[in-house]
Amino acid sequence: MENINFIEVLGYAASVMVAISLMMKDIILLRCLNFLGCSFFVAYGYSIDAWPVAGMNAFVACINIYHLVKIYRGRSLQAQTA
Repeated sequence: MENINFIEVLGYAASVMVAISLMMKDIILLRCLNFLGCSFFVAYGYSIDAWPVAGMNAFVACINIYHLVKIYRGRSLQAQTA
């Protein structure tokens, strides 16, 4: 059996994580899993010198963080007014 290097495993893990995230009904879980998958893709892209892969996934990871912060701030404001 061939040896699979860590970088390949990282790429596969990133792909699986993003695919699983897109099956989630809960938007918070979707954003968290997608952020994790994007983070893995950033590391993978950096490792193989694929800057478009790393850059685009870093951008998507930032979008996920933005929306998670927005969701949690909205919940915090609702709790304060209740």
